[in-house]
Amino acid sequence: MGHDGQQIGIKPLPDALSLARELDLDLVEVAAQANPPVCRIMDYGKYKYEAAQKAKESRRKTANVVIKEMKYRPKIGVGDFDTKTRKVEHFLTEGHKVKVTLTFRGREVAHPELGRKILEQVEVAMKDVGRVEIFPRMDGRNMTMVLAPDKKAQAAAAKAKAIALAEAEVLADEDPVIQATNTTETTETTETTETTETTEATDTTETDSETNAT
Repeated sequence: MGHDGQQIGIKPLPDALSLARELDLDLVEVAAQANPPVCRIMDYGKYKYEAAQKAKESRRKTANVVIKEMKYRPKIGVGDFDTKTRKVEHFLTEGHKVKVTLTFRGREVAHPELGRKILEQVEVAMKDVGRVEIFPRMDGRNMTMVLAPDKKAQAAAAKAKAIALAEAEVLADEDPVIQATNTTETTETTETTETTETTEATDTTETDSETNAT
């Protein structure tokens, strides 16, 4: 096979080597099991470099999925729940799966509904960043649930946030207009007050004049 991909045909090894040297290229065996073996004329150094670059790019695109774990308790406090749930959200946004483990102690194991309620709260809190991959199930004294990142939900949440910010900016731009209108109304009220005071002063002057005339 030639360097341009065209079939050259069956050639004796010395002739094939000679042809490769004339093109200042290499003769590389690409199918040793074939009969006769298949060789290709190519720049072997360039071929190795391109293959290494493709492998590097492939490794770069391959995401290393790590399963994180977060532990809860059936009687967990609100503050502790919020802190742990924020960490779960952080893990999911980074692309990791999260195993949520709820541990029962003593007689708590007789009330699995308490644990299921906590896991449902976690699921609802994560609706914008993740989805349930493995639903809650008992494992001895533990109840576990696995969450996986949800790219579609994350994109939708980001879009909704962007729209909300844009609407907030529009409202902020409209506020100065309202303030300007209020200022105009205040000015008009002030002018009316000044006119009233002037009228009262005139009436006082007229009264003084009448007194003098008498």
